[in-house]
Amino acid sequence: MSEPMPETEPAHDPEVLQLAAKVFDLARHGDTDTLAAYVDAGVPVNLTNDRGDTLVMLAAYHGHPAAVAVLLERDADPNRPNDRGQTPLAGAVFKSEDEVIRLLLAHGADPSAGTPSAVETAGMFGRQDLLELFRGE
Repeated sequence: MSEPMPETEPAHDPEVLQLAAKVFDLARHGDTDTLAAYVDAGVPVNLTNDRGDTLVMLAAYHGHPAAVAVLLERDADPNRPNDRGQTPLAGAVFKSEDEVIRLLLAHGADPSAGTPSAVETAGMFGRQDLLELFRGE
């Protein structure tokens, strides 16, 4: 009787890694429809890369509000920090992506979460308008 072939763990399967890299690129480049299709087909909406960046983090940081919206509509976590403690909202503040900031806030993003937080980032860049928005003024 022969021994069964050892199974490759999904996280180390080259095909799975290739698919994950493709999905992260879709988020980075704002390919909204294809990104939504992959998530709808079963790719975890809160999938993270080797730096802890989620799909919504990449879409937010690179300024793709439509991609951010479809991910948030599919229950992406707007507050999940990456391995450096950065949140999607702080990334959007850093990049001055005002439309993305408003989308994240509308879906429950916490301006005080993360390191540095979105509040701290807005303060560093003198964005009084965002500080007022975060305080609900």
